[in-house]
Amino acid sequence: MLGAAQGVFGLALAGRMTWLAVVENEQYTLKSESNRVNMTLVPPRRGWIVDRHGAPIANNRTDFRVDIIPDRLENKDHVLALLRDLLKLPPEEMDRLVADLEHAAGFQPVQVAENLDWERFAAVSVRLPELPGVAPTRGFSRSYPAGAAVAHLTGYVGAASAEQYKQTRDQLMVTPGFKLGKDGLEKTLEKQLRGVAGQKRVEVTARGKLVAELATRPDQPGANARLTIDAGLQDYAARRLGTQSGSVVVIDCLTGEMLAMVSMPAYDPNNFSDGISHLEWKMLSENDHVPLMNKVLQGLYPPGSTVKPMNGLALLGAGVPASDRVVCSGALRVGTGVFHCHKKSGHGALDLKNAIMQSCDIYFYEMIRRLGYDHVAPVARSLGLGQKFELPFNSQRYGTVPDTAWKLRRYKQQWTVADSLNASIGQGYVLSNPLQLAVMASRLASGRALQPSILAADVRHGAPALPFAPEHLDTIHQAMWGVVNGGGTGGAARMLIPGVALAGKTGTAQVRRITMAERAGGVLKNGQLPFKMRDHALFQGFAPHDKPRYAIAVVLEHGGHTVRNLDTPAIARDIMTYLFDRDRAMTSLIEGEATWGGDIRTRMAAETAAYRAAANAPPLAVGAQTEFGASAPTDAPAVQAAAAADVATAEELANTAAHGNTVAEDGTTERDVP
Repeated sequence: MLGAAQGVFGLALAGRMTWLAVVENEQYTLKSESNRVNMTLVPPRRGWIVDRHGAPIANNRTDFRVDIIPDRLENKDHVLALLRDLLKLPPEEMDRLVADLEHAAGFQPVQVAENLDWERFAAVSVRLPELPGVAPTRGFSRSYPAGAAVAHLTGYVGAASAEQYKQTRDQLMVTPGFKLGKDGLEKTLEKQLRGVAGQKRVEVTARGKLVAELATRPDQPGANARLTIDAGLQDYAARRLGTQSGSVVVIDCLTGEMLAMVSMPAYDPNNFSDGISHLEWKMLSENDHVPLMNKVLQGLYPPGSTVKPMNGLALLGAGVPASDRVVCSGALRVGTGVFHCHKKSGHGALDLKNAIMQSCDIYFYEMIRRLGYDHVAPVARSLGLGQKFELPFNSQRYGTVPDTAWKLRRYKQQWTVADSLNASIGQGYVLSNPLQLAVMASRLASGRALQPSILAADVRHGAPALPFAPEHLDTIHQAMWGVVNGGGTGGAARMLIPGVALAGKTGTAQVRRITMAERAGGVLKNGQLPFKMRDHALFQGFAPHDKPRYAIAVVLEHGGHTVRNLDTPAIARDIMTYLFDRDRAMTSLIEGEATWGGDIRTRMAAETAAYRAAANAPPLAVGAQTEFGASAPTDAPAVQAAAAADVATAEELANTAAHGNTVAEDGTTERDVP
């Protein structure tokens, strides 16, 4: 019986050993291998974003960095003390690190240090058995050579959020050093730019000490994205805006390619990619120039007098002869209201060309009162106002081209004569973004329905002709040439390059209600008003006037035409000059920057220092702490609030019921233009 029992036990033991050794061999081999070999993902190198000439707009730089995975951290005080000594971290960085660890998700890597030299990186690597939870990484980090000049074009990359990891459960999301697109082109082109992660395998002891590096599967870099942007022009335009809050768009009149798309002021995308601090996020959010907003696509403004060439084209198309004159005495009575021109003494008798050149409000009041704005709205839409464009951005706002049917739908009210007069000078319900103004300029210049493009692979050639008579377009071209070169309102935009003339149209958009009492005592100049109450300043045009190649739109938020060399005509002139004579343009820019407080980086550094001083320099553990909860700039609460306020202001002015208090009756749309 004992022998039988031993035999049964022996058979059972042999059977179990056979089962483990044969049937479950693969499972335990893998477990054994995993104890011996550690495998980690290697973040893929992102594809570059390059300009039309191949110059880098966003590229990668070699980076030695150290992170902590909070979930794997043991003996926190000992690890932090050892890291402080090995990496020679200053007290403020240690305060920031402690604060970040307290607020980070357990699986989300927390940056200890980046851009390390080899000696400090190696010092951490050889002490890893004593540093549980510490992850040194040798890889690449994103770099934006032009900094703030391209912020709203490229966006930036950053560590994946807890929500993004929970949605995908992709281990790459929590791999130290991995970053994905958070805004702008970096976000919308994520699939193209990301690439495929590699795998790194190392042999370790039971205590985790490195024995040897095994075969590694390299990462597959992402594909590059070539833009239509000219990086040199982009940087120049950003610098040329100086201290103004505004935007610039430059378009090729032959193809619709966008050569520059600038919104300033802006943030430095390098800072966002590295991990922005509480202090910097607060500073950007509180800035009344709204540096987090992509003003090219998100800013909505009454276009002011920049629409007068378009209105003139509508008049010609409706059969109004260009030679018909209207006598401007400075005011026009319509019903019980009196509608004024920006020139109180009047312009006298003007035909269409001279009305555009002198930006005469009375001419357009009278002509569009006769015609009705419903004949103008379709022309505005055909030139790009109110239009959505197929571009790789998620933040476009489209503005409004109003007409009778629109107002009935929106307000359940009938269109009035006052509505037509407001719209005739680009105020009232009319709203557009700077890109739409640039498209309008390019279509007026070319006579074709150009579609703006920013990816070199998406350029749409062979745009169809617009339904405008060539002679009508020629009349508008001559008038816009006269605005700049024939004694019109845009003389400051005159280019000094032989054989190249800029044709354009200035504009001013009112943003505040002017009371009857103020009119009686004299309307305040923009220089006397707080920033947010000043008029917007605008310019759109093209060059050369006789063979249009480039179109431009410049919009300055609350610019108010207060500083001549920082006004829209001078800015447009210099940016266009850059396309034909770079040396001349750079000379002008350098002279200007000397009076504006230096270049963009210098001014941003000074602004940050001033903000810290005014805020009494909050404790470093708070001020320097990484802002994990920051939204993408274009979705930031400050941007949403600013956008809503702009629309509310425009609607309030447009919905003025009583005569004597509408923008058109005030007639101030060019009051401060020299």
